[in-house]
Amino acid sequence: MTLAWLSILWVFGSVAVAMLPLRHQYLPGLVLLLAAPVLIAAIGVVHSWLLALAAGAAFVSMFRNPLRYVAARLRGETPEPVQ
Repeated sequence: MTLAWLSILWVFGSVAVAMLPLRHQYLPGLVLLLAAPVLIAAIGVVHSWLLALAAGAAFVSMFRNPLRYVAARLRGETPEPVQ
């Protein structure tokens, strides 16, 4: 499978997870969250760092609330999950 197809499947997977009820989003969302940096790095290696930068910006935009939550947990805070 090419990198483009993997990227397309990741996007469709993210859309499908976003349509799930919140309590069912955790496990598939975590898998997508962990797979994204690997996919973005592969885009940077195969294509260019500019495309990887654009993909990284899109990733941060899509996962901004989970990333804020993880950052707060790493700082030692106990934030409430965003509903």
